[in-house]
Parts: sequence; structure tokens; C-alpha cells
Amino acid sequence: MIKKIIKWLVLSILLLAFLAGAFVAHEWYAKKPLRFKSYVDRTMVKMAFDSPETLTSLGFLESLGFNSHNAELDDASLAKDDEMFALLPEIRQGVLQYDDSELDKSDQMSKEIALYLLDFAVDATEFRYHSYPVNQLFGIQNGFPSFMDAQHQVNSVEDANNYISRLNQVKRKFSQSLEGLKLREEKNIIPPRFVIDRVLDEMTTFVATPINENILYTSLQDKMNKAAESGSAVFDDQTQAKILADVENAMTESVHPAYQLFIDYFSALRDKATTDDGFWKLPNGDKAYASSLKFFTTTNYTADFIHQTGLNEVARIQGEILTILNSEGFDTSLGFSTAIEALKADERFYYPDTDEGREQILADYQTILDEIDQGLDGAFNIRPKAGMKVRRIPEFKEKTAPGAYYQQPAIDGSRPGLFFANLYDIKATPKYSMRTLAYHEGIPGHHFQIAIGMEAEGLPLFRRMSPFTAYTEGWALYAEQVAWELGFQNDPYDNIGRLQAELFRAVRLVVDTGIHHKRWTREEAIDYMLKNTGMAESDVTSEIERYIVMPGQATAYKVGMMKILEIRQNAKQTLGDKFDLAEFHDVVLKNGAVPLDILARIVDDYVKSKQ
Repeated sequence: MIKKIIKWLVLSILLLAFLAGAFVAHEWYAKKPLRFKSYVDRTMVKMAFDSPETLTSLGFLESLGFNSHNAELDDASLAKDDEMFALLPEIRQGVLQYDDSELDKSDQMSKEIALYLLDFAVDATEFRYHSYPVNQLFGIQNGFPSFMDAQHQVNSVEDANNYISRLNQVKRKFSQSLEGLKLREEKNIIPPRFVIDRVLDEMTTFVATPINENILYTSLQDKMNKAAESGSAVFDDQTQAKILADVENAMTESVHPAYQLFIDYFSALRDKATTDDGFWKLPNGDKAYASSLKFFTTTNYTADFIHQTGLNEVARIQGEILTILNSEGFDTSLGFSTAIEALKADERFYYPDTDEGREQILADYQTILDEIDQGLDGAFNIRPKAGMKVRRIPEFKEKTAPGAYYQQPAIDGSRPGLFFANLYDIKATPKYSMRTLAYHEGIPGHHFQIAIGMEAEGLPLFRRMSPFTAYTEGWALYAEQVAWELGFQNDPYDNIGRLQAELFRAVRLVVDTGIHHKRWTREEAIDYMLKNTGMAESDVTSEIERYIVMPGQATAYKVGMMKILEIRQNAKQTLGDKFDLAEFHDVVLKNGAVPLDILARIVDDYVKSKQ
């Protein structure tokens, strides 16, 4: 968690004006630049180039003719981490040298948000190793192939050679990561046994796959073919054969040995692992979990408060679902679990369990997104410029991946926002849940919030891309309800899908705190979620296992949604007939992601100006 904060602080704040030549020498070299924004941005620019992978993800240097970073992988050593943490006090002092009286309102907010992140990072430094860098969901071992597949663009021979260069650096990066794993082992921070079993299975399968069928090989092959099909003459048959031969060599000499390092390490570590799954088992685990809850919710809510809130919301939402099911002729006399199982068993709500069925799901998702994109006039004034596409989660990792996720567009617009759908278990995608999921991950959910934030003019880039999960995920869950309010889920079963999604987030409040605070086992959490959501068992299992390796994150969704709805209701009550939904959405979105208390203040200022 703490590395994520610093990564965004350090790697996301890239000043486009600087890259365009707008910085004068004084602003670049002075201890205190004339503008606060200059100080913040130039500090981060100087550090950002230490992460070539993030530069690739942001995707704007390529349009300026810079490509060398695409040949490199990040430095994952402990020494590099120490260097980054050591800079925090210095950066904080640089921010504090600007008095509020010399800043305009926008810069004052930027300063407040920067200090919020920096102060939390400093306070949470003692928990910097409370994490599992190799895990079944977002570990380096599955993150690297996904990164190369989704974000390393190949439009020239130089791009392909850079791809191979990165493959040749995998063993170095994995060896550096192993330093951190061994340090965690010394501190008795060891993943639960099921995590080790999952990653061993994943990595063993990865290495056993023939090289010419491995995603790292086929992805580059596909990208070269697409470039050739688009009219590029650079990837003739001879050139492609040479490049793919180099890929095979890099896989043999670097990639496979790197994965074997991890396989050997975790095979030996397994006997030390236990079946205790919560953070409570780790040294100072209770404090680490409280810190995680504070970061992800941007509140001071206790684990007990969040747990009880979840229980209350579960009861409310289940009641609404039962009312609809009863009106549609389902027997609800035996309670929620039985009624929802009857709904799940109805074959009319599922696609064929075939390749054609899965292709149809992707096509229907795109249709849903295109439809709502055309129908939001009156509810949103600000719209993102970046496009939105649907893709399947890569098959090599879909078994342990969540039901869906969103990947932000390139900052220069060269790559659209991507909605990745998990098609592993066809029963996990009932037709009545698809609209809600598309609205959450795509339009008007994550795609609107993230793309609009990235495209915002006049804000420092860290405010366009700040890592406030309660805001970002709270907005996406709020977007599901907005779509329903606007009439896009008039079918009662689609509304059940919406309520099930909200129920799912309410259940998360219960199980996340149950696992990490109340010492529930993995099996107890799975059983509770199965009984109270109606989700497919495959989805429930991967979700619970996600919460175990990412404590606190799952609580942010419902906390954020409830807060945004509360803020909206307060604005409605105060403004009455003057309340305008599109203006409210503009105010919420145009300032980028912020902590929830700051969001409330932003809307309060809007309400006062409207009055």
C-alpha cells in the first residue's frame, strides 16, 4: 500500500508544460520556484524517470519521439525503495515552504492534498513491508506479462527490440524483488498458504507452457501482425522470424530462470506458511490494518463501525431484492439465499459456454457502453475525450482474476480506456448483471472519472490521478445507481443486477473487517459471501482471496458511494429547485480524485456560490 502511494506521488506527477519547454531555468533550479505548481511538478518530474514502466503506462513520451524508456524495467531493489522513502521528508519541507497566503485557492487545495498523501506515507512507513508482492491477483509474476501485453506498444522494429530488451531484464528485476521477499520472511510477514499454492500453480503453468504459446511470445507476434496488416512494411516475414527467435532466446535465458527463482523460493517457504489469513496474524497487524482502512476510505472509521454498517446495508438491500423477485413470481418464503439460488439456476439468463458465447458477451458489453454513452445528455456536461473499448482478461490469469477491471487510457489519447471482462466461468456473467458491471467499469463509472481527471486542464497531474480509492470506487458504484435513476435499467432483472452489485459491496464491508479484524477464516468469509450475494462460487473465492492480500481496499467502494450520495442529498436539500444534476457531476469530477472530506467541502463551496 505504502509503495503505491509513493509511486503515484513520484511517478504520476509529470508536468506537460515542462516537457513542452515552459519551465524557465529559475523554476527548474531554484530551491523555491516562484510557483507552487512548478515546485511540486518539477520535483516529481526529476524522480519520474526512475520508473520506465510508468512512463510506458502513461504513454505520452512516445508522441514526442522518446522511446528509450521502453527498453527498460524498473529497479525493484530494496536500496531503490530506501532511496524513495528517504526523499519524503525533503519533499514535504519543500511543500511547506509555500505559505497559504501566497497561494490561490486551487494551489491551496493542491498543497493540502499533497500534504495529506505525504503525511500518510510518513506515518505508514512502519508498515511498508506489510504486503505480499507476489500474490495471485496483482503480483509481479502476473503483472509483468499483463503489462507487456496491454501497455508495451509495438509499431516499429525499435519497439519490438525494446520488448526483447525488457524480456532480457526480467531475471534482474525478479532477483531484486526476491530481496524484499526474504526481508519480509525475516520479519515473519509470510503469505497465507493458499496464496503460495496459487502462485506456485500459476508460475509452474507459465513456465511449462511452450514458448511459442506463452503470452509474452504470442502478444508480440500479434502486435507485429497487426502492424503489418495496417500497412506497415517493416515487419516482413524475415524480420518477424528474427525477432521471434530473439524472444525465444530471452524467454529461455532470462524469463524462465526468473520464474524458477520464485518457484524455488515459494516451494521452500510453503512449510512456514499457515492457514491464518487475516492481517491480525502479522507483527503489529492490527495497527497495519487500521492504517490500511484509513488510507482506502480516507476516513477515521473503525473496523467495528464498518463491519456493523455492512451488516445493516446487507439486510436493507436483500429486502429490496426479495420484493422484486416476489413480484416476478419467485418463491421468497424461504429467504434470500434460496430465492437468489433459484434466480441463478434459470438458464435463460446465461450465454452458451462456448467461444462464440464469450465473443457475444464482449460484443454486448460494447453495445451497452455505446448506448449509455449516447444517452447521458442532461446528466453530464463534462465528457471524456478518450474512447472506451472492451477486452477479455488474458486467459492465463483469468482463473484468479476479479470479475472485471478498468485500465486507464494513455495520457496523450493514443490508447483508449479498456474495460477487461473475466469470461472464465460463464455462470459468473448472467445477462442481468452486465449493464451494472459495464456502467461501473466503463461509462459513466471509472472511464468517466479517470479519463476526465486525466484530461483536466490547470490541475497538477497528481490531482488528475490521485490514488483515493474511496473517491474513485465510490464514484463507480454511485454511477451504477445514476444509470438506474436515468432509466437504463428499467428491466426488473437488470435492477436486481444493480442491487446485487451494491449488495456485493456491502458484503465486502463485513467480510474484509471479518477477516482482518474479527479473525474470520478464509472459509468463513467465503461461506458468508456465498449465502448473502448469490454470486458464483468461483467469483466469491477469488474475491475473498483478493481481500486477504489487499486488506481494506474492498471497504472503500461502499463507504465512498454512501458519502457521495450523502453529499448529493445535502446539496439537493439546500438548493431545492436550483439543484442541477449535471452541474453536481461536473463539480465532483472536474477536481480529480480527492479525500472524501475535501470532496464534501468542494461541493459545499459550489452550493454556496449557487445560492
